[in-house]
Amino acid sequence: MSQDIEEVKRIFIERFGSEPLVIRAPGRINIIGEHTDYNDGFVLPAAIDLAVYLFIQKSDTDRSKLMALNLDESYSFCTQDALVPVKQDWVNFFLGVIDQFQIAGHNIEGFNLMFTSDIPIGSGLSSSAALECGFGQALSELFDLQVDKVELAKMGQAAEHKFAGVKCGIMDQFASCMGRQDHVVKLDCRSLEYEFYPADFKDYELVLFDSNVKHNLADSQYNIRRSQCEEGVKVIQFINSSVASLRDATLDDLARAQSEMEEVVYRRCKYVIEENIRVQAVCKALQCGNIEEVGNLLLETHKGLRDDYEVSCKELDTLIEIASARDGHIGGRMMGGGFGGCTINLIEKRKVNDVITEVTKRYHEILGIETKVYRVAIANGVGRYN
Repeated sequence: MSQDIEEVKRIFIERFGSEPLVIRAPGRINIIGEHTDYNDGFVLPAAIDLAVYLFIQKSDTDRSKLMALNLDESYSFCTQDALVPVKQDWVNFFLGVIDQFQIAGHNIEGFNLMFTSDIPIGSGLSSSAALECGFGQALSELFDLQVDKVELAKMGQAAEHKFAGVKCGIMDQFASCMGRQDHVVKLDCRSLEYEFYPADFKDYELVLFDSNVKHNLADSQYNIRRSQCEEGVKVIQFINSSVASLRDATLDDLARAQSEMEEVVYRRCKYVIEENIRVQAVCKALQCGNIEEVGNLLLETHKGLRDDYEVSCKELDTLIEIASARDGHIGGRMMGGGFGGCTINLIEKRKVNDVITEVTKRYHEILGIETKVYRVAIANGVGRYN
């Protein structure tokens, strides 16, 4: 990407007559901890080496201009005007962040900004969170506001809620802001306490296979899963009044409450409680350097998402089945909200090319769909591009 960076810098200088500040904001993966965030649970994300790059400088006026190079679109506005969502969806990420800065009492002057990205859109790697966090960091540095990165993550989440209309958790923004090279971050979604764990995968590599589908079930089923988890908590509270969310519940609590629950609610709760246990187990395995155990736990999570939480789909299951049958693949799962997107896989480095060849070939033969492949490494969070 460095050659493109220099080219964009040249375009920026020609267009605006000044040297830009360049900010890199990464996408993210989640190793394990899926659908635990809205249950006050634990997640284990990491920033990756695919990122959004923002080029910014003061305009010395009250006018600002945004230029999306990948989309060949632009938008101009006055930062002193009342900000409201607009029809150009990508613009709302920027307006929402400015709105959060203004709510926090910061005065944002005019600026010129260009951005480009090598995060595949729609891949589930959180390009929107990267954009929000990168822009927040850019404003903080450009206007010397010294905003804390945890606060930037909160601002990004609030911007997405208010201007993009997406009621997301904070994991994506937190990983983009707080990522550390060769580490995963265990985040407590209730308290926002966090700690880093080493992510030296040794002889193995992280590979994402993109199903290239996104079923329309995702949004409606997400809301149903949330309500089912909340229903389960209400039943468990009759057994254990100290349980405020599924994060507090044990499998013993669930077993004692099972007879009072619908079977489907029981399975939803079972998955979430077990997934929180798996997050802890993966952290322990990473500390011990037991990467094979990490792979086993990923496969357990996929089984839970497929059978108990029921958010997988034929395409994701097929990708896991094909990959799991190949020598060198030690584990994988669907990643993200479900019903499409990517699988995340741990594959032995010397077998990676063979597994990729087989998965892309067989997936097309079975379903007639091309898969995209992303080989990713764990990288630092948002900051100046060097």
